[in-house]
Amino acid sequence: MALFGSGSNNAASNPQEVKTAIMKQLQQEAAMNNARTLIAKVNEHCFDSCIPRPGSTLSSSEGTCLSNCMEKYISMWNVASRSYVARVAVESKKAGGAQETINMNALATGSSDL
Repeated sequence: MALFGSGSNNAASNPQEVKTAIMKQLQQEAAMNNARTLIAKVNEHCFDSCIPRPGSTLSSSEGTCLSNCMEKYISMWNVASRSYVARVAVESKKAGGAQETINMNALATGSSDL
């Protein structure tokens, strides 16, 4: 379903369908934003750590360092993301939270491992 800019009024006839489509779109945008942030952080930290003198090519040790650094950084990112989602789920249950709270927090984390 094309939600925005479609010119169709069919989407407005089913509010639940509209809500689901908006949530899906927001989740996708949050996941993309998280991926961009992850890539920027990996570039920032791993490049600075592994490449002392930038040149036209990477040495084998620089390439190995970059690979190891990226693997560690991405693994840490995934662990932190899963921990955050689990913590939010526990807190929302304590507070008698609804599924909406969990959905919104899934938006915040992108809800998938990178």
